[in-house]
Amino acid sequence: MRTKITLACTECKRRNYDTSKDKKTHPDRMEFNKYCPFCKKHTLHKETK
Repeated sequence: MRTKITLACTECKRRNYDTSKDKKTHPDRMEFNKYCPFCKKHTLHKETK
């Protein structure tokens, strides 16, 4: 069962991306290096509630 998650930038705290994940294979919060259009650079994005 895949669940929807939202990714937020760690620098400006804006929620930029929506994606899904499988809770069985990734029970912890996920982190990605993605482009933030507000910071205009690649930053770490973490899963939010």
